[in-house]
Amino acid sequence: MARKHRQELVAEDETPEPVFCPICARVIPDDQMDKHHLVPKSKGGKTTVRLHRVCHDQIHAIFTDSQLAKTFCTIEAILEDPAVQKFVAWVKSKPPGFSDSAKESRHTSGSGRGRKY
Repeated sequence: MARKHRQELVAEDETPEPVFCPICARVIPDDQMDKHHLVPKSKGGKTTVRLHRVCHDQIHAIFTDSQLAKTFCTIEAILEDPAVQKFVAWVKSKPPGFSDSAKESRHTSGSGRGRKY
């Protein structure tokens, strides 16, 4: 049996750092992690951030790709939207592994219509 190098042993024993969702600030379980393109790929975006799947789904339920590309291409801008703020207030009380389907339709203003929390 081959010996393991010290570096390999240390790597096996280390616990990975938890990833926090920049939308809801909860820890993201591995099975609930999605990559979100800050500018949609269809609009030429390349930069991604890791989000809870439920937060990612909700962003795409609230905003169109054009809105994301033009106005909501940063986490800060997304968090300023009233519909997102309402969603975040609701989802923060859920456990990290919580999963739900976003059921809002996209709208043009980017604020407060659709699902009731």
